[in-house]
Amino acid sequence: MNQPQEPDQYGVVGHPVTHSWSPFIHGMFAMATAQNLVYRMFDIVPDAFRRDVLKLFAGGVRGLNVTLPHKQAAAELVNELTPRAARAQAVNTIAFFEDTTLLGDNTDGIGLTCDLERNLKLELGDKRLLILGAGGAVRGVLGPLLEREFREVTIANRTSHKAQTLVGEFADMGPLTACGFSGLRGPAYDLIINATSAGLQGEMPALPADIVGPATVCYDMSYGRGDTPFTRWGKSLHAARAVKGWGMLVEQAAESFMLWRGIRPNTQPVLEVLAEHH
Repeated sequence: MNQPQEPDQYGVVGHPVTHSWSPFIHGMFAMATAQNLVYRMFDIVPDAFRRDVLKLFAGGVRGLNVTLPHKQAAAELVNELTPRAARAQAVNTIAFFEDTTLLGDNTDGIGLTCDLERNLKLELGDKRLLILGAGGAVRGVLGPLLEREFREVTIANRTSHKAQTLVGEFADMGPLTACGFSGLRGPAYDLIINATSAGLQGEMPALPADIVGPATVCYDMSYGRGDTPFTRWGKSLHAARAVKGWGMLVEQAAESFMLWRGIRPNTQPVLEVLAEHH
């Protein structure tokens, strides 16, 4: 009798990590694509990140997703970065290869553009984009966004200095400007992406109303049950749409899954299940 094969091990590392939907999403992907794998959550504090992650790989784990606050530490840990991860200097996916190479990738940007174009059916070329925030979340998505040839991209942050640093790093990729929240002015943008963590604390920075018009799409990279403070703000100003980042979460997970297993799962069934819950 053939012994049933042990499932391959994957997981997500973060701190905290109990709120993660990744085990559910990857579990659905594995069933749909008939892949023999298990996917777990690993709560690792920043001080132990390097040691504990190397221990996981030594113990047979084949791949990890990396969430807050470890994405930049993960970029320093791996042997090799994909071009998009090198550009972001942040890693959200690590793959372990047989020759013991750890490859770091960043699927956040492709997850976001997939959600905007494929799921929300947005045309991004020649549009005006405003990004709120200048932290690691923006760093991860800026490269793939700038490949879409927006007419202009503004990065606004509480401290304009941080936004200016990012603009300096990515200036070769497109027309970028930086300002503080207080420096924002109309006319209305076509797309506003919230990448600040403010929404998680239930607060919104003070922003002028004239940056939102009847054709503006407001997109919050964070997600949860019900409206976020940002989607509520967008709706209050009668934006065309105000959406949360569930689609980005699922699409970036599908990209990770493809890196690990060589198959890109169909995301529609997972998106439908999540839509019912949220």
